[in-house]
Amino acid sequence: MTAGEPQKVAEEIQKLRTQLEEHNYRYYVLDDPVIPDSYYDEMFRRLVQLEKLHPEFLIPDSPTQRAGAPPLKDFAEVVHVVPMLSLDNAFSDEEVVAFDTRIRERLHFADTMEYTAEPKLDGLAVNLRYENGVLVSAATRGDGATGENITANIRTIRTIPLHLRGKGFPKVLEVRGEVYMPKAGFAELNRLAETRGEKIFVNPRNAAAGSLRQLDSRITASRPLAFFGHGVGEVTPDTLPATHSERMQKLKSWGIRISPDLKIVRGALGCLDYWQAMLKKRDQLSCEIDGVVYKVNDTGQQARLGFVSRAPRWAIAHKFPAEEAVTTLEAVEFQVGRTGALTPVARLKPVFVSGVTVSNATLHNMDEIKRKDVHIHDQVIVRRAGDVIPEVVGVVLAERPQNAQPVHLPLHCPVCHAHVIHPEGEAVARCSGGLFCAAQRREAIRHFASRRAMDIEGLGDKLVAQLVDTGKVESVADLYHLALSDVADVERMAEKSAGNLLAALEKSKKTTLPRFLFALGIREVGEATARQLAAHFGDIDALMAAHDEALLEVPDVGPVVSENIVSFFAEKKNRDVIEHLRQAGVHWPKIKKDDTALPLSGKTYVLTGTLDSMSRDEAKEKLQQLGAKVAGSVSLKTTGVIAGSEAGSKLEKARALGVPVISEKEFLKMLRLL
Repeated sequence: MTAGEPQKVAEEIQKLRTQLEEHNYRYYVLDDPVIPDSYYDEMFRRLVQLEKLHPEFLIPDSPTQRAGAPPLKDFAEVVHVVPMLSLDNAFSDEEVVAFDTRIRERLHFADTMEYTAEPKLDGLAVNLRYENGVLVSAATRGDGATGENITANIRTIRTIPLHLRGKGFPKVLEVRGEVYMPKAGFAELNRLAETRGEKIFVNPRNAAAGSLRQLDSRITASRPLAFFGHGVGEVTPDTLPATHSERMQKLKSWGIRISPDLKIVRGALGCLDYWQAMLKKRDQLSCEIDGVVYKVNDTGQQARLGFVSRAPRWAIAHKFPAEEAVTTLEAVEFQVGRTGALTPVARLKPVFVSGVTVSNATLHNMDEIKRKDVHIHDQVIVRRAGDVIPEVVGVVLAERPQNAQPVHLPLHCPVCHAHVIHPEGEAVARCSGGLFCAAQRREAIRHFASRRAMDIEGLGDKLVAQLVDTGKVESVADLYHLALSDVADVERMAEKSAGNLLAALEKSKKTTLPRFLFALGIREVGEATARQLAAHFGDIDALMAAHDEALLEVPDVGPVVSENIVSFFAEKKNRDVIEHLRQAGVHWPKIKKDDTALPLSGKTYVLTGTLDSMSRDEAKEKLQQLGAKVAGSVSLKTTGVIAGSEAGSKLEKARALGVPVISEKEFLKMLRLL
């Protein structure tokens, strides 16, 4: 070692200690980590390595010599009679084999070792103290020797018994385990927080820790917390069984929840097989886990093995591949989905996460980018859980470079160059080129041909995909220029099927203005809104020329729908497609503008049962063309219930409410009279 090398080593060690102390504080005290666990583990392992190589620099208060962080000043301190220590970590099969080898060598044990294996919960370690079977206190791990008194908050967790069940428990029994938040509860907690404009938790572990450190236990009680026991502290007198697995079963008999996945395994191979099984099962579990824990099963052997400064020699945590990693955000591109939604995609410096190399990750939408304060060139935290698409979950703000650049929503669609619209209050921005954008082509055609739109029989999703992929159809207008040979050439389409499709296309040319407007696929313009627009404007030219104020005069049309309509028709290519459709022969009967004198205006009907003369959809359309509303349920406001054969609960409710019941014969007569 040269003269300058000790100084460099000492500086690196001091830097790592400072960083780890800061991250310990943020993780354990503030419950607000700014880096993923894998990033912390990497720094910790580097410090351990340096201290082993240079023991002259090892000091008693190094982060490697203690567990956790000091207790919060807001809570009373609790001194642990039996220290609550951390576990050493293994990150590879070789390290597990080495662990097993060390155990057998220290014990001079030639046979296969017996271990217990169980999931390593990603929660907050706590110590529950029972005296004569009654829960008298609870504390966090804190720094391992002293924790925080959280008894009032622990009492609110329903999975923790206030009194032990049965009998035969020791006078003093300390149960050690993990308080965690189930995945479903975490998702609901964040959903409610978002609606209230409150802080969103990064992960279930943070949510659990933050919930336990509430000074108001009523807040803790409102959080979906749970508990699993995984060990014991002080036991007086110690009458517990001589193996860890039997001790856990004894705790279970007294009402303490233990992991249902706790198993006895044999040797390093048994440990590794268990790890593989839990890795596959991980995503199906109700709670987050970040690895598994192996413990020597025989407590006598545990005692002989003893402890090192911060961890027992007889246990180790075998971590899963990191689901989170830190890397550089090199660029942000916007992808256009089949409905026109623009999704920002992070282009990353490749990083290994959860077993795969990740170079792209979703940023969800612009609101998420703003909330997370994401800039190009930032160091970002990337998460990949199982088969879930990788996502950017946060930014390491402390490492933001000077050349960081804000992310801006593009003004024009990156695919078709149509205007991008981002209505106020909506998270998703969209391309307005619905009829011609290549990214939306399949969805636009599928919707256009659907039964409630142009009703083009035989034009299903697979055929649409084939026509688009072969370049025979680029917009809905191209459908009406297909020749028999174009369709017959498509895979699995015989000439007869092709002829049937062309006949269906010809038939669809005769439609109604409401159907046509609905078929255009304008955002938020459903069947009911299309009917209102058709009745109000009378023809499509008047609608295309309408401005916001005129559109807002239409019933059920608000600012968002109005903006969508104006943006759609503002695109010249959308108008061009509509003109090509009309030139191809698509037409509809004229509608008298503002025709409020339709025979059934203001009346509401409900259809039930099976009609012999027409389908329920056809009956619904006839009623709507005459001005009626067709509802899905019966109420006192219902004008009448049209009942076909096999009518059920709606017919019974109509009779109970005294709503007129109209038979199919009476319905047909009514239509003829009208």
